[in-house]
Amino acid sequence: MSQVVLSAQKAKDELSRIPELFGSMVFNDHVMKERLPKDTYRALRKTIELGKSLDKSIANVVANAMKDWAVEKGATHFTHWFQPMTGITAEKHDSFISPEGDSSVIMEFSGKELVKGEPDASSFPSGGLRATFEARGYTAWDPSSYAFIKDDTLCIPTVFCSYSGEALDKKTPLLRSMEVINKQALRILRLFGHTEVSRVNTTVGPEQEYFLIDQDTFQQREDLVLCNRTLFGSKSPKGQELEDHYFGVIKPRVAAFMKDLDEELWKLGVLAKTEHNEVAPAQHELAPIFSSTNVATDHNQLMMEIMQKVASRHGMACLLHEKPFDGVNGSGKHNNWSISTNTGVNLLEPGDSPRENAQFLLFLTAVIKAVDEYQDLLRVSVASAGNDHRLGANEAPPAIVSMFLGDELTEILESIENGSAYSQKDKEDMRVGVHILPRFPKDTTDRNRTSPFAFTGNKFEFRMLGSTLSISGPNIVLNTIVAEELSQFADILEQADDFNAALHELIKKTFSEHKRIVFNGNNYSDEWVEEAKRRGLLNLKTTVDALPSFISDKNVALFTKHKIFTTAELHSRYEILMESYSKKINIEALTMLDMAKRKILPAVASYIHSLTQSALDKKALCDSIPLDYEMDQIKALSEDVKLAYEQVGKLQRDLSAAQELSDVTEQGVCFKDTVLVDMEQLRATVDKMEEATSEEYWPYPNYTQLLYSVHY
Repeated sequence: MSQVVLSAQKAKDELSRIPELFGSMVFNDHVMKERLPKDTYRALRKTIELGKSLDKSIANVVANAMKDWAVEKGATHFTHWFQPMTGITAEKHDSFISPEGDSSVIMEFSGKELVKGEPDASSFPSGGLRATFEARGYTAWDPSSYAFIKDDTLCIPTVFCSYSGEALDKKTPLLRSMEVINKQALRILRLFGHTEVSRVNTTVGPEQEYFLIDQDTFQQREDLVLCNRTLFGSKSPKGQELEDHYFGVIKPRVAAFMKDLDEELWKLGVLAKTEHNEVAPAQHELAPIFSSTNVATDHNQLMMEIMQKVASRHGMACLLHEKPFDGVNGSGKHNNWSISTNTGVNLLEPGDSPRENAQFLLFLTAVIKAVDEYQDLLRVSVASAGNDHRLGANEAPPAIVSMFLGDELTEILESIENGSAYSQKDKEDMRVGVHILPRFPKDTTDRNRTSPFAFTGNKFEFRMLGSTLSISGPNIVLNTIVAEELSQFADILEQADDFNAALHELIKKTFSEHKRIVFNGNNYSDEWVEEAKRRGLLNLKTTVDALPSFISDKNVALFTKHKIFTTAELHSRYEILMESYSKKINIEALTMLDMAKRKILPAVASYIHSLTQSALDKKALCDSIPLDYEMDQIKALSEDVKLAYEQVGKLQRDLSAAQELSDVTEQGVCFKDTVLVDMEQLRATVDKMEEATSEEYWPYPNYTQLLYSVHY
């Protein structure tokens, strides 16, 4: 048999096993239907679909079936898998074994163990929510996200709360926000006569960007190991100028990684779909298919974890930091958000009939109003020390929140506002719900890559998220602010004597009052910054600038009204976020000092000594030999070493002063305005020295070695 035939057969065999592979490590609907009694299965489905509580007796049946399935798959332990305020996932493993008699064990897993756990977890950040004597934390099963097996352990997705019931995680408020938008969207749909819809869900497809570099090279960089970004490094002679890496041929080593990654994710039911090279050298992207926001959040956390594990198996390091390399694109996470009914209708699709058009425009204007009124919250939801390096750079949206609708949708809304005909092939009266709206294409936009929040046909792409960020925070905000606007709309329309007239007036008034947030131009331009200021839009450039908005009276009122957060939970999150900002910069500053003092300054001093010895040797050989190169280099590097040494001292002093501050806000301001400035100045001097120092003396791999370390 020829090699070609063998290769074709191998490809066919691999394709045929994908359906069997997908979800093979997930206790999904197919497995539940097969293994659970019919009554138990129906009760569990009701819990999942309608958010109803699960009876304890049913939980025992589910737990036993789940344990048997997991053991058959090779699992020996179980864990309540949760998402604390650290931004990563957490797990404590317990084995299934229970003692039986004097010398034997049985495999056991009860409904109580499935539904509730007590991991303590007292060392996780709580922002003051937990006193020392109330430090115990509790986990509770989230049946709307399927259990799965990872590393021979049954992982049960759970929420995490304190002894007194406050949310200590990212999942609990996300589930609350999903309930709120479901409730308010159903009110709107009832007004349009959709009695068949019983649930509305938000869906998300988060595109994940990342870098891959050689593992050995990674291990030689203290800053990458400790901080996941380079704190020093002069630019490579070749970066992304030619844009030859973008959508380019994928290197075999990276392709092998992507193949293994797909398979690992498919086993866990993660709908990994599209992968390609991104703009920067060594940068790539993976995009999944849309799923329910809660499930998508769980899957994205899994995706980031599995990426790093699979990369390590292939001798590479996966970097998820928002800006690991200066001078080339950073990594974002594009949050493609939409609203759908359980009957399969996307509420952000225009539809084919006048009434569907009107319904679409009402939901669209609700989003416009939400983004305008709560632009500060959207900015807060993506705020982090790492993302501050990325936002506003040439590859990412600016810190100013605005919306892109595209020319056609903008013109439609303007014609409603002005009471004028919409110019299409035939002029149409734009009175919503009374006369026929023009049937416009489902995808009426191009993809404005500069916009922070762009409408892309039947969804909004929120592009400000950093690559390491849990998508829970932005989606909590999106769900809540849109739910608030839908609530206000429902209050008005439910009281209207003439629904169509009230609907038309509401869309018209809303767009007129909030159109300042719509901008279809180039968000990267300096002109837009001035225009945004003229419009009254916020420009919260850093995390420290943005975070106080989280606990403003307006936003506290919003979250407490809809029971997403209590006031105490909001203030605790503010404390955690601000403290996290300071801690990350503190670690980076300490790492810079360690690298500079222990390796970089001694290395440059050694090179200066070498140059000096070379000059002395030449002079001893012949007085007339020119020494211009050595003398110029010695002088320039000596001045730079002196400056860097002074900058190291200043950074040490300012860092110590920042560490002494007890108020988290004051400390955050000090790190932003003083420590970061010191770090930038030290980096500039060190990067200049790197360019002038012989490669054999420089103690760390340079940018060329890092960005081009995966050679094949």
